[in-house]
Amino acid sequence: MTLQVTVLAGGLSYERDVSLRSGRRVADALHRAGIDATLRDADAGLLAALAETTPDAVYIALHGAVGEDGALRGVLDAARVPYVGPSAAASRLAWDKPVAKTVLRSVGVDTPDWLTLPHDTFRELGAGAVLERVVKHLGLPLMVKPANGGSGLGATPVFDAADLPAAMMSCFAYGGTALVERFVAGVDVAVTVLDTGDGLRALPPVEIEPIDGVYDYTARYTAGTTRWHAPARLTDAVRDQVTETALRAHAALGLRDLSRVDTIVSATGAVHVLEVNVSPGMTETSLVPLAVSAAELDLGVVCRALVERAAARG
Repeated sequence: MTLQVTVLAGGLSYERDVSLRSGRRVADALHRAGIDATLRDADAGLLAALAETTPDAVYIALHGAVGEDGALRGVLDAARVPYVGPSAAASRLAWDKPVAKTVLRSVGVDTPDWLTLPHDTFRELGAGAVLERVVKHLGLPLMVKPANGGSGLGATPVFDAADLPAAMMSCFAYGGTALVERFVAGVDVAVTVLDTGDGLRALPPVEIEPIDGVYDYTARYTAGTTRWHAPARLTDAVRDQVTETALRAHAALGLRDLSRVDTIVSATGAVHVLEVNVSPGMTETSLVPLAVSAAELDLGVVCRALVERAAARG
């Protein structure tokens, strides 16, 4: 019997357009693999639609809070609708970058030193005094980004202390809490961690080479602004370290099915985990499809295996 799958995409986050592109690609891939997939937005009519259609599984292609903070997954759990990806609790853990970094540090996974600054604290203690202490504590350069967010929105590298206030304001435009971490120079490498029922594995790492040197929103989703190397141009030893680190990060956060672990590999070959994404992009310029292709797998077959695995949990 053909599985009935609902692909959730859109939502109201800043990443709505990217999510719609991801959802369409997943739905098309599932169709090619023989799955009856329906694309649907996450709106006020969702629960009624799910009750009426009773899909065998849901594929969450929502980005930003609505798809990644665990709330929607908790509602799906309550409605007894199985879904692809981590549980509600594990998603909440990975979504909160400072908390996730603390967990990763506790199991020996390296991640850049950081401070967390809620906007209220930043304002009430005095921006100038706070930023002076931040620079003294972490040094320069720094990376400023929302503690909860994705797609590079509100993220700014800071090489001069004079540019830090503007970076903080840009960050606060996308979230109420800033994550300020020590900037690590190196190569951006993303690792897709996958389990379709035959054991956890890391797909070939993907190296990210933005043309202008900054992997921001434009570089992520505009063709011609970034070069990707799949597999990444790493030595065997560093590649093994990157994949082992990604697997450890995935396990430490209690994830399942699929995640994308974003790392920086320094000039010495040290691997630093930046964040772990539980609802990674699936667009034509996204990293997971590139990794799937580098592993000589078919995207539709992978997505079908993921929804079959989710349906079996139901």
